[in-house]
Amino acid sequence: MTTSDQPQLAERLTRADTVHRRRWTILAVLCLAVFVTVVDGTIVNVALPSLAVELGASTRQLQWIVDAYLLVFTGLLLAAGGLGDRFGRKRALVAGLVLFGITSAFAGSASSANELIWGRALMGVGAALIFPATLAILTNVFTDPGERAKAIGAWSAVTGLAVAAGPITGGWLLDQFWWGSVFYINVPVTIVAVLAAVAFVPDSKEHDAPALDLVGLVLSITSITALVLTIIEAPEWGWLSGRTFAGFIVAGGLVTTFVRWELRATHPMLPVRIFRNLRFSAASVAITSAFFALFGFIFLVTQYFQLVQGYTPLESGVRTLPVALSIAISSLMAPRVVERAGTTRVVMAGLTLMAIAFAWISANSATTSYSEIIGQMILLGGGLGFTTAPATESIMGSLSKDKAGVGSAVNDTTRELGGTLGVAVIGSVFSSVYADALADGPVFGQLPVEAQTLTAESVGAAQIVANDLGTTAPGYLVEVSDAFMSGFGTASLVVAFVAGAGALFAAKFLPAQAADTADDAGELTLYVPAALVPDPLELEAKTLETTHV
Repeated sequence: MTTSDQPQLAERLTRADTVHRRRWTILAVLCLAVFVTVVDGTIVNVALPSLAVELGASTRQLQWIVDAYLLVFTGLLLAAGGLGDRFGRKRALVAGLVLFGITSAFAGSASSANELIWGRALMGVGAALIFPATLAILTNVFTDPGERAKAIGAWSAVTGLAVAAGPITGGWLLDQFWWGSVFYINVPVTIVAVLAAVAFVPDSKEHDAPALDLVGLVLSITSITALVLTIIEAPEWGWLSGRTFAGFIVAGGLVTTFVRWELRATHPMLPVRIFRNLRFSAASVAITSAFFALFGFIFLVTQYFQLVQGYTPLESGVRTLPVALSIAISSLMAPRVVERAGTTRVVMAGLTLMAIAFAWISANSATTSYSEIIGQMILLGGGLGFTTAPATESIMGSLSKDKAGVGSAVNDTTRELGGTLGVAVIGSVFSSVYADALADGPVFGQLPVEAQTLTAESVGAAQIVANDLGTTAPGYLVEVSDAFMSGFGTASLVVAFVAGAGALFAAKFLPAQAADTADDAGELTLYVPAALVPDPLELEAKTLETTHV
């Protein structure tokens, strides 16, 4: 080491020591940033019945209010992770938080369902910058594998807390204020998160980051959009119609084109060959399955509590607390269980618990006791926690620190893609079964065409229709409730199937430990060569630290 390098080395050692001492504070800031994005994904669900009434939103529009956010979030995650790697993850985090706060205020001021959908889409841009930056920074700050697993467990547990805080906070706000307050609440939280990030979070970026893959970005967004659009609109178009069939063909063609482009691209946005690493790919499938189930469940259960059980928004939010606490507790327990049982068994068990929970949920009726629903939510939350924390560690532990942004973006993309498809598929299955069940009702069949259309498009509009029916209103509401439960039950069985399939996939392909075979290691050295080119100053720093000790 030359004399000119000594001040630079000393500065880096001092900075590394400061980051190490602040690592748990940094984790808290990152968790706050994640918290606000996850809360927004759940807080809106408790407001869906209110939006159906106050904005006249149909079931399809309610799906888009949820999915517009998730769709943009999902489509931009990989690009946002790449931007963070290239220009600095702290900058991406702060920029995302600022944008998220501004667009939340815009969404809260919307005057129509369509305007709110656009606001939600803009919020997804900010969230896409936030999410991958948090996990990439976490991976760079926590270099010890044991501490990193615990930190990721805490990071995952925030999801559980947000699942609880979203509906409860949203319910309280709706009881006290207007529906827009569930979006304005994000503004003060993002301000605190920005100030904390500027003060405590260190910056990091990839050495020699490549140029952004713009073609890959466009193909990824259009392929996901085409798929979700087709799924959501299929009940209106007809599942067997030529339009629906063409939509799936277009989506499949775009996905194929995206994969082929990424395989040939010099600097791909998504290095798809990395999925040949079983630890990485099987963990991604597990997370996708888990969040497909979670978001599909939340989309329907908040409407079930309010529209079928008759609870207020706040009462509905409080009643989702068991699933949230179960997620948080199991996420914190998962790393310890993995040490004894291995990743494969824990992830497989988690997805199996979720499948059992949804099979149980499918048997619910309008008179199912809340105590029984508590048992279902505990199983569901426990399964989610046991799935996501170990699977996330598998994804992030498969990559070098320089590739943390890509790994984080892929992890987050699997989450949000699963959630997006969960809302789209479950909402569409529900809509189809609900409309068919309504058509068989004798009271519904005697309604004017306008009332029939309104009821079929939105469960939340049923009470408005009932107010004009007089003596036939009770029978009409019973038919609506029964139709809702038919859709809810069928949708729950679909979710149970997806979770069960994910469990089988994990059992077959997910390695139990970090490096089970030489082939896996070979994949990593082949596809993340940055790990083989360490920074000379970092090596020198480590040597000095060792000598000092």
